Amino acid sequence: MDVFKAIKNRRSIRAFTDEPVTDEEIEKLIDAARWAPSAGNIQPWEFIIVRDPQVKHGLCEAALNQTFIEEAPVVIVVCANPMQSSKGYGSRGINLYCIQDTAAATQNILLAAHAMGLATCWVGAFSEEEAKRVLGVPDGLRPIAIVPVGHPAEKPRVRPRRQLSEITHHETFSPK
Repeated sequence: MDVFKAIKNRRSIRAFTDEPVTDEEIEKLIDAARWAPSAGNIQPWEFIIVRDPQVKHGLCEAALNQTFIEEAPVVIVVCANPMQSSKGYGSRGINLYCIQDTAAATQNILLAAHAMGLATCWVGAFSEEEAKRVLGVPDGLRPIAIVPVGHPAEKPRVRPRRQLSEITHHETFSPK
């Protein structure tokens, strides 16, 4: 699949069929995630694969009752390790690079899933502490993204994007 086509055609899906997602498919998604760029190649990420209905229900509750999370066959939770990033970059690694790195890994999951005919949604609206409790995430790690994965049961419309001329500046920032 052409990367530009994948970027433009991928949608956030919040309705899934009952068709299962295989372990091999999940492994491909995690493999795509681990190839994301990271500051200093530190790779400060951990991935929690959730299939258990009770754990998915707990994540749903942690995520403001977004029920589609527990309806997906699989949920991938992307976690950051800020202290790992701090080893090379101090507070900037803790506060920024580990977030950027896990965001890049999450985007790789979304694009790889789309290329494989799978559906995903990047969920960032959740109680981090509650998600940590549900998943047994140790202190020092931060859940950054909850990504339900399944086969699409909907086809959302294309949502508008700002024009390039509205968001592009040359040499310095110039108000529009």
